[in-house]
Amino acid sequence: MSAEWQNFDLFNPTEEHKMLRQTVHEFVLSEVEPQTLEHDRKELFNLPLFRKLGELGLLGITVPEKFGGSGMDAIAVTIVNEEISWSDPGFCLAYLAHSMLCVNNFAQNSSESQKKLILPKLCSGEWVGAMAMSEPHVGTDVLGMKTTAVKDGDNYVLNGRKMWVTNGTIDEEKTPADCVLVYARTGEKNGRPKLSTFLVEKEHPGYSVGQKIKDKNGMRASNTAELVFNDCRVPRSALLGDEGDSTLHMMKNLEIERVAIAAMSIGIAKRSLQVMNKYAREREAFGRPIADFGQIQKYIGDSYAEYMAARTYVYDTARRLDLDKSGQRLDSDGVKIVASTMAKNVADRAMQVLGGYGYVGEYIVERLWRDSKLLEIGGGTLEAHQKNITNDLGRMGELLQ
Repeated sequence: MSAEWQNFDLFNPTEEHKMLRQTVHEFVLSEVEPQTLEHDRKELFNLPLFRKLGELGLLGITVPEKFGGSGMDAIAVTIVNEEISWSDPGFCLAYLAHSMLCVNNFAQNSSESQKKLILPKLCSGEWVGAMAMSEPHVGTDVLGMKTTAVKDGDNYVLNGRKMWVTNGTIDEEKTPADCVLVYARTGEKNGRPKLSTFLVEKEHPGYSVGQKIKDKNGMRASNTAELVFNDCRVPRSALLGDEGDSTLHMMKNLEIERVAIAAMSIGIAKRSLQVMNKYAREREAFGRPIADFGQIQKYIGDSYAEYMAARTYVYDTARRLDLDKSGQRLDSDGVKIVASTMAKNVADRAMQVLGGYGYVGEYIVERLWRDSKLLEIGGGTLEAHQKNITNDLGRMGELLQ
């Protein structure tokens, strides 16, 4: 084996990646971990802590440096989401919605003039961003969305409602996000709706928060809201690209989103595995550590193997993901299927190993277990990924060339 391969680290392939992981992990230990339980219990988004991510250069991690970002790659995205979710998946979800669904999406699909005007505010944390795609009666079937945008002179007028918007509000007073990327219908072409992308800003008239979604099963440290667009008037300059470009925008950005969600799953699993392993060596039954018993060994052994298999798949997919291209969804869907369910199962085993202690918030895994379920739903359901993979493999012909 060559020296190059002997020294290769899939999870930290460069010194820059290694330093990034160390920086984020230290930040998580000192700043994120102390506030996790309180903000989960109170269902509060920690806005001051979020803005500190801007100081670290993480809010625009994939944005070119000339627009205020860090100009990093999909592996860097994976590292950050893994490390933050090790402690607080809810807070990490707010970060992902801003940095990937809004900022990366905008950076990939906006004009130079739009980038110069908007990206520095998003990358610094001055602005909190969101993305609005789902609607009260439309989720995976995005072509069925009802929100419309109609030209009116030098403006577009948006009407409709969006649902399940992470960062849709930034506080308990239902203050809207500073900006939100909104997908809306702008007509039809060949019998199919033309979907277009608009940047709606907080000051645009007719944009408001309908309701903040409360009492969620998990991810309580991120805010989820319904957004209302009632004759919301935005300038033509708010349109990203051309009318009808949204399908390309969505597909391209969903690939990195799903890798990031898979990375969140890895963080959840890693923490759950660490907690159950430590507890099993400290807790005694019948005069022996419970780690000596076969059933506990099965929980720990299976969890480690599944965690490492999924982590390897996630990082290999991130290594091959080109943020400037689309058409890479086969494995971005694949890693989300594998990692999200793995995280839920590992957190569940950790609760079982801890017994009654695993069922209460103080011991962490109860919260991780609740948080993990969303990862099988958000960013595309498991069923949608299974459909995509089957269709893509059918078009490819031979399986596993």
